Formats: sequence, C-alpha cells, structure tokens
Amino acid sequence: MSDRRLFETNDGTRLNVDTAGEGHAVIFQHGLCGDAGQPQEAFPIEPGFCRITVEARGHGSSQSGPLERLSIATFADDIAAYIESRLQAPVVVGGISMGAAIALRLAVKRPDLVKTLILARPAWVTAAAPDNMMPNAEVGRLLETMPPAEAKAAFLAGPIGQRLAAEAPDNLASLTGFFARQPIAVTAALLTAISNDGPGVTEEEVSRIAVPTLVIGHEQDAIHPIAYARALAERIPKARFEQITPKTDSRAQYVADFRHAMRTFLKEL
Repeated sequence: MSDRRLFETNDGTRLNVDTAGEGHAVIFQHGLCGDAGQPQEAFPIEPGFCRITVEARGHGSSQSGPLERLSIATFADDIAAYIESRLQAPVVVGGISMGAAIALRLAVKRPDLVKTLILARPAWVTAAAPDNMMPNAEVGRLLETMPPAEAKAAFLAGPIGQRLAAEAPDNLASLTGFFARQPIAVTAALLTAISNDGPGVTEEEVSRIAVPTLVIGHEQDAIHPIAYARALAERIPKARFEQITPKTDSRAQYVADFRHAMRTFLKEL
C-alpha cells in the first residue's frame, strides 16, 4: 500500500508525492503523461527501501502550475527541492523515460543529491527533441489544433500512427490513450514542451558521472530506443546495462525482469 502526501514547490505549485515501503529513500520517477502507478509497477517489493515518486507538474494528482514552466529542468528542480527539504542527501535517484532524463539531469547538475542512479528505458541521451519523441510531439500538435476524437483519428490514419501500429504496438497504445487524458490543454502542453526538450546536459558531463548506475532497456520500443540505453551505459564510467523482456512480448515478464534488475542492483548498495 502506498501513501500520498503533498509537496509545495518554490512557486506554490502543489505536487503529489507517492511513497511505499520503509528504509533507504529511492526517488523513482514516472514517464511523460504517466503517474506514480508506472514506477509502482516496476519497483521491486523489497524490505529496506522506500520508493518515493514525486508526480511531476501536470501529472497524476499534481497541479500543473504555469504551463510555460513545464520542462525537464523544472521537474528536476522540483525533485532537488524535495530532497533538500524532506530527505537526507544523497539518495538513490532514478526514473523511467522522462523520469530517467530528470534523474540524469540531477546527477549532472546536483551530484551532491545523488548517491546512485537508475536510468530505465531512456528516451533521451543528451540532445533535445530527438526523432524518437516525434510521435509524442505530433499527438500534442493535433490536440492543440482539433477536438480529441478528430485528433485521434488523424493520428491513427497518419504515417506515424501507421508505422507504430506495425512496429511498436505498445507505444501506439500509450499514445492513443493521451487523446482522452484530462485536462486536454495540459496534456497537449506537456507533450509539445517535453518532446521538444532534453535533459540539458552534455556528453562530457555525462562521462563525469561518478556514481554507480543501472541502465535498463529493451528492444521493440520506438519511443525508448535500446541504443540510447546502451549509449548511456557506455558513457557513464560506473554503469551497468541490463536488457529486459519487451512489453510487447510479455508484460508480466517485462515487470518481473525490471524488478529483478532493480532488486539485484539495490541489494548491492
């Protein structure tokens, strides 16, 4: 069972904080347009560790705050403020997809807060607006220009939707769910802003990350290329790469592999 609490950011935006377990704090963040349920599913049920997910602005039960402030840098600053005010730094920091980008930025910009790093299914290496994020950006663009039902139909009939239907059905299922995600204006703003954003770090800075790092990736994922996971594992000196079962093959095995990789890594700390 998880526990939910509120954290107010420096600009007065209220964020929902979902926690489960007791012991060493592990900040573990969700992906774009996700919520605490995503890291909750993947995190191992392990005594001695407390999973903490600060739902990012506009996600889950958190307020969006000013839409112009939606960015990976803002989300990372919010996590840094939470750690500084509520936890004893440094702590384990990680995340899935966008959450991995947030964790990567924290490891570079605030190394004093990060003891260990977990980067799962990264959608960025260092560059902003990578090609793999174009499907998310297209969903955001359509939601900004037409009603949700029409936007969804246009996306599914378009070249990106058709390609994902053939190559990455799990990615397509996630994207089509965004057309019903409320509030629509916040969803559109998030998809547009974050898809065109990046962690704001350089390859040289990544190569100087000095903490033990776990990088998780899998194949058959157009939004989170396994090549990105391998690239980060190669650049970070103390990184370990773990390849897990794709969700399209077996969601149950994907979850089991994910939890096993994290459990093994955390036990070694």
